[in-house]
Amino acid sequence: MIATTGIGFRGWVEAAEGWGLADPLVRSLSHARLLARGPKARGALRAVGLQEEWSPESESSSEVLAHLLEGDVDGLRIVVQIHGEPLGDFSEALQMAGAVVTEVPVYRWAAPDDAAPLERLVELIAACQIECVTLTSAPAAASLLQCADKTGQLPALVAAFRTYVIAACVGPITAGPLERQNIPFVMPARARLGALAREVITSLPQRCTVLPAAGQWIQVRGHAAVVDGKLMPLAPGSMAILRALIDRPGIVLPRAALRQLLPGGDAADDHAVEVAVGRLRVGLDSPRIIQTVVKRGYRLAYEPERFISDGDAQEHR
Repeated sequence: MIATTGIGFRGWVEAAEGWGLADPLVRSLSHARLLARGPKARGALRAVGLQEEWSPESESSSEVLAHLLEGDVDGLRIVVQIHGEPLGDFSEALQMAGAVVTEVPVYRWAAPDDAAPLERLVELIAACQIECVTLTSAPAAASLLQCADKTGQLPALVAAFRTYVIAACVGPITAGPLERQNIPFVMPARARLGALAREVITSLPQRCTVLPAAGQWIQVRGHAAVVDGKLMPLAPGSMAILRALIDRPGIVLPRAALRQLLPGGDAADDHAVEVAVGRLRVGLDSPRIIQTVVKRGYRLAYEPERFISDGDAQEHR
């Protein structure tokens, strides 16, 4: 018997207890070879007096499968506890090796009754107004991508993850749906929530470039800019222009290029760019940070000479 999650195994035993079958279930399992996918499943087995035979260091189903297939499973009856979604490839590989597989789906993942918060999250990611998204299960990651696809925002969401937004996954299984979309991600060495939080704390400062401009230090943080340590929330259009200017510090960007960043894209005109830049300057509370280059466009008032040392910039993060 393969226990894949702690909460799933406990749920199985609790359900059996409600039917008056917990003792027979545990007694039957005590005569079987028990494999636990990770420490939580291991703990759930031990909590009811069972002892696992083996558990992989990687905490991955693929290593469990490889371990089983190293031996002869022909004719064995193997019970697999399903953790929220089908393990088709896993069970099929065992069946092809001659095993009789029984899947026990203890719980399942389902879409939320109210999709509005998820759709709002997709919008914020696609607009690069979030710096980091943490994902703790493969179904959650898949649901996020499906929602983006359904609302027509999948290309923008993928582009955001490939540029400004960090996808932080708790482990390789969770990262699976992102990998299939070639979305980069970070994840901790061990699949734990605490380790995931530490990974986010480490990754975020590395992504947030601090630049000297017009005698001040500026960086972009999600839906806001930070100017000399002061958080300045900005409208999406202004933020899009600021990101573009910070991406190419000191380089003049023509109005035609900036128009594409505003709502309406080609429908926007030079006046719309001027208005957005004006609002950006007001939002930054420092008009000199964005310079107008007559008849050419706009640039960040970048001052690379202010980088006295790496520590100087680090001090202003």
